[in-house]
Amino acid sequence: MPEIIDAWPALPLEAWQDTYDTLHMWTQIVGKIRKTLTPLVNHWWNVTLYVTSRGLSTSPIPYGTRTFEISFDFIDHTLDILTSEGPAKQIDLAPKTVAQFYQELMDSLHALDINVKIHAAPDEVANPIPFAEDFTHKSYDPESAHTFWRILVTVDCVFKEFRGRFIGKCSPVHFFFGSFDLAVTRFSGRRAPERPGADPITREAYSHEVISAGFWPGGGEIKGPAFYAYAAPEPSGFKTARVQPEAAFYHSGMSEFFLMYDDVRRAESPKTMLMEFLESTYAAGADLAKWDRASLERG
Repeated sequence: MPEIIDAWPALPLEAWQDTYDTLHMWTQIVGKIRKTLTPLVNHWWNVTLYVTSRGLSTSPIPYGTRTFEISFDFIDHTLDILTSEGPAKQIDLAPKTVAQFYQELMDSLHALDINVKIHAAPDEVANPIPFAEDFTHKSYDPESAHTFWRILVTVDCVFKEFRGRFIGKCSPVHFFFGSFDLAVTRFSGRRAPERPGADPITREAYSHEVISAGFWPGGGEIKGPAFYAYAAPEPSGFKTARVQPEAAFYHSGMSEFFLMYDDVRRAESPKTMLMEFLESTYAAGADLAKWDRASLERG
């Protein structure tokens, strides 16, 4: 008999915070390699990672006339570097500093005749430590990493079904290494107003009107894993819109709706509850912003 896998396992933030922080830095290193070597795609879609049947992957990265890809395997707990010419390298995922992981990865790439220089410090975190100097983050609990990936697999499936209901411009379901979240974003097709003083990353990300949803392990005032949804620019009335399910709430400081993951996993039908959240937050934003829903949605 095959093992019965809990598709919605518990993962309290405090139980894996140290592993989360370390893994966040490791994914930033891998993501920055992809960002450096791939041409810009609208809204930074070229920098993301993707959920796979074993972990997270860059997908093929162009390098001259060949390609390579870097994949986290959260079953065997290895980082695998594969090339289109055949040679490969493997690094163990185990307790080690970010500095050690960074050196091992760069040495492995060099051994494969892949030479890349990245901006070797993390983004979107408080008090960033250059990767080569980060001896602070060094935790890796295999069970926690595996559980997080199992959640990503389940959420990825639901997000892809939600994505399939939209025939307008829509992002892939992808994992952003900076914010460490799995996201899917729908677009109205209209350009957004300029954001005075916005940095280049933000300006590119929000050049057009969006309604975005995602899954995030939590942090700050959000004390556990959660689903989120927001509209940018946010239309008047969005924050007070009635959305489903009843457990969803609007966080004024972050300008986003949230639905805690634990509320979803404890529901009679977690998928139904999550889809209610995705659909109702999208509908609220699209109606208030007067999107042409008839031409953007699958009938």
